[in-house]
This record gives sequence, structure tokens and C-alpha cells, in this order.
Amino acid sequence: MPQWRRASASPRDATASSSETARALAGGNARVSPEVPAEHEGERDDGRWSALVPELLADILRRVDAGAEKWPGRRDVVACACVCRRWRETAVALVRPPLLCGGITLLASLKQPGPRDAPIQCFIKRNKKNSTFHLYLSLTQGTLVSLTGQGKFLLAARRNRCGLRMEYIISTRINLSRGSHIGKLKSDLSRTKFTIYDWQPQHEGVKAPSSRCRCWLASKQMNPLVSTGFVDTGEVSYEYNLLKSRVPRRIHCCIQCPADEGTAMDPEEANQPSMRSLVLYNKLPRWHEHLQCWCLNFHGRVMVASVKNFQLIAPEGTGEPWGIQDDETVVLQFGKIEDDVFTMDYRQPLSAFQAFAICLTSFGSKLVCE
Repeated sequence: MPQWRRASASPRDATASSSETARALAGGNARVSPEVPAEHEGERDDGRWSALVPELLADILRRVDAGAEKWPGRRDVVACACVCRRWRETAVALVRPPLLCGGITLLASLKQPGPRDAPIQCFIKRNKKNSTFHLYLSLTQGTLVSLTGQGKFLLAARRNRCGLRMEYIISTRINLSRGSHIGKLKSDLSRTKFTIYDWQPQHEGVKAPSSRCRCWLASKQMNPLVSTGFVDTGEVSYEYNLLKSRVPRRIHCCIQCPADEGTAMDPEEANQPSMRSLVLYNKLPRWHEHLQCWCLNFHGRVMVASVKNFQLIAPEGTGEPWGIQDDETVVLQFGKIEDDVFTMDYRQPLSAFQAFAICLTSFGSKLVCE
């Protein structure tokens, strides 16, 4: 039999298709419905979820929040906040900030002060090939913990060289894609002074640039939001050292810390929080005669000697607004665990974003200190 005959449809199939068409024309509905765009397909389902009684919705989210105290169980709370806008607003109002719960849940928690009693334990992984740094939340809290596994991802940063200067871009996504940058870090020519910039979205009071200004920005290929979005929130400086690497580094920080908040603020809708100035300096290590090296008590959280290791404390009498009673309370601790793994433990009044930015200044060589 020829090939074209084997590929042709049989009379029975043709009869079935014609009968289905006739049946649709005879008994079907001839009205034509408009096609729903892809971006509006989920609005109907969102309406069902948002139509819940407020008391019932609050009770559901309260039970979910109470049933998962730590990660990875906290992902259920994040999943509920992603259902629709009403669920998100309710979750933001119910979830406690790190200052009260001692943990990180929502994205807004990354820019809120840490707990007062015990620090939040994190670790940083460095990739020397592409000059990236990733911050993770330790899922197992303790002294001698294994940090080789994957924790809960929090922030990422990439180092860019601008001549002798260094610039770090901080993002909330692991691939550092555009649209996820929440801050940056810039150094001077000697790489001993760093400025921390925090990205703050424009509020309603900001005036839009004029048409002439927009044309100039377009010709220069600049973003008009950058000039008003990035705000200087702190400085980290390293003192000049004549003995280079023979003595420890001396670090001085001046950070604008956010005030205490009772709820997890939404970064898209909340107004700019009030700030307070905080001065920190590194705790000087002591010389160990037997080991012939400089030593600090990291309480089992640091295992490798490095010039990058430090502990930041507040001067006596300056940390009372944040519950720091003396100059022995360590606000931020950073140290080396493995070749490319470092611990980062922070507490109030620093946030995860600020602590991560301060720790990034320790990487890289200092031209006048080493």
C-alpha cells in the first residue's frame, strides 16, 4: 500500500469529528467569551483567599507562626505571606521582629535589629573565583557546629574593582540579579575607609524629576532613583599601622542603627524608620606568651587564626539605649572556620544587613595596614 494511504485518516475518524462539530453547533452555546490575559488569571483565585473573615485569617496565620519556631519550618509562614496581598499584610503584622523572637523570617527582618539576649549565628561563604560572598543563617545553633552544609540563605554580595577602590553590591538573591540590590559598600583609594549605603525606596513626598532632567539622565544612562535611593548609613575605618601585619587591626565603626520596632515592617510601604548613631570599635586581643600569637575568646566559634578575625564592642556608657550595659558585650563577632568559611554572630542594635556589610570590609588587603 502507498505511504500516503497509510497516513490518511480513516472514514470512521472523519465521521466522528464531523459528528462532534455538529453536536457542538446544535446543543452548545454560541456566545463568545473574551480571552483572559495571563497576568489576570490569578485574580479570581486571589479573591477567594482574600475573602476570608479577618478573625479567621489572623487565627490561621497565628497557628502557623506558633507551630514553626525555626527554619526550615518557618518557610510555612513565608508561604502564607505569598498567597495574596491581604495575607501578606496580616503576616507582616503578626510576625515578630528578630528583636523579640530571636530569628529571621521575612525579608524585612534583614534590616531590623537583632536580639538583645543571645546573638544570631550566621556564616559567610566566600568564592574566590567570581569574588562573591554569601551569608547563611546557621540551622544548628551551638559552639562547635559544622558549617560545611547549606544553611538558610540570607544575603549575597559581589566585589568589583574600580581602580584602587573596592565596591561591594549587596543583594537578597543568590545570583545577585538586578532589582534585588538592597545596598552597597564603597572604599577609598587606600581601602581603609568604607562607606555603607542602604537602599531606601522613594516615598510619596519625593518629587519626580523634570523632563529636562530625565533627558539628561537618559543621555548619561543613569537611573534617577539611584541618587535618592542609596543613603549613607555608616562608615568603617581601619587605622594606619606602621608595623603592618605584626599587630592586630584597629577598627572603628560609626553606624546609623534602626530604632526598635514591634512588628516586621514592610520595606515597600513602611516609612523611613528613625535612626540612632552607634560607635563601635574592635576588642583588642591579648598576647599569648606560650603560643606566641594574639588571642581572643570567640567561645568556640572560630577555629583558624587570621588577621580578619575581630570582635566589635561599644564604648562604656554609649550602648545603654540598646541594653548594652558594659564594654565587654560583643555586638558583632567575625572569624575564620575554614579556608573560605567564616562565622558572623550579631546582636542588637545591628541588623543582618549592617553586620554583613561590616564583615565585608575585612576581606581584601589594606594598603597601609598590611
